[in-house]
Amino acid sequence: MAEPLLAVKNLRTQFFTEEGVVNAVNGVSYDVMPGEILGLVGESGCGKTVSALSILRLIPSPPGKIVEGEIMFEGENILKMDDEEIRHIRGNKIGMIFQEPMTSLNPVLTIGRQLTETLELHLKMDKQGATQRAIELLEMVGIPEAKSRIGDYPHQFSGGMRQRVMIAMALSCNPKLLLADEPTTALDVTIQAQILELLTRLTRELGTAVIIITHNLGVVARYADRVNVMYAGRVIETATAAELYANPRHPYTLGLLRSVPRLDEIRKEKLDPIEGMPPDLIHMDSGCPFRPRCRFQVERCKTENPPLISVGDAHSAACWEWEKVRKEEPAAATV
Repeated sequence: MAEPLLAVKNLRTQFFTEEGVVNAVNGVSYDVMPGEILGLVGESGCGKTVSALSILRLIPSPPGKIVEGEIMFEGENILKMDDEEIRHIRGNKIGMIFQEPMTSLNPVLTIGRQLTETLELHLKMDKQGATQRAIELLEMVGIPEAKSRIGDYPHQFSGGMRQRVMIAMALSCNPKLLLADEPTTALDVTIQAQILELLTRLTRELGTAVIIITHNLGVVARYADRVNVMYAGRVIETATAAELYANPRHPYTLGLLRSVPRLDEIRKEKLDPIEGMPPDLIHMDSGCPFRPRCRFQVERCKTENPPLISVGDAHSAACWEWEKVRKEEPAAATV
């Protein structure tokens, strides 16, 4: 069996604030295999982005700090690398597409310079070679008249084109792993589909593993091989995409699927939203963090936070009452 490209083990990232310690990522563990597309799903504030930033050690300090765990990439622990070693990893072996391209791109540098800088630093290209490669990258991601547009600034590009530039930058050094943090949030639906198809095609061609961070269940259903569902800083369910949508085993996953309309059925009744609010990550007790919103809760849920346990073939869930969830109809969204 192949070794995982990335192995995250018991990762804990905290933010030390005046109100208290925020447990943003609270004991997360998962693997990413070479060439695999992993979906990371959950509500805003569940720890998706912080877990991705932790992989590249981009947590702002202060107030943030990775306090525990291992992040093994190609057999080496990223958390034990010095600054020079991690700079060699960022943008070279691990690329990242950030949420908002307008704020991620430097407004005072041309698109060409932002592309060539990475190529010169990591691939040791000269200025002429880097410029030619930058033009090829823009053409690869579908920017028209790339040769004439390489001297333009970010504000001269539309939102969809800026996102294409971000993809070109992330893939410029042929990374082994790509972190795509809500890559289509600011785009309209038509452009979202184009960007995701482009991203998937390019990563498949390059053999790049991808972690797609999103709250969009349709994106996960269409593009991910495997899915991790996060809640309150923890992975609370993991399975292949097909298995997760057909057989959710955690009440939160079931609620997410039921809150999305199906396009293949006649609308008969109102959607079934998840009642309540996500927990306060500063004041966490020893029980299950989802129990205030859960209709399956039992007395044990108040005092014991369930670990991930096997509930099927390559399928795990953190729920004491997963057998009850199994009997429910998921009403999953389709794409």
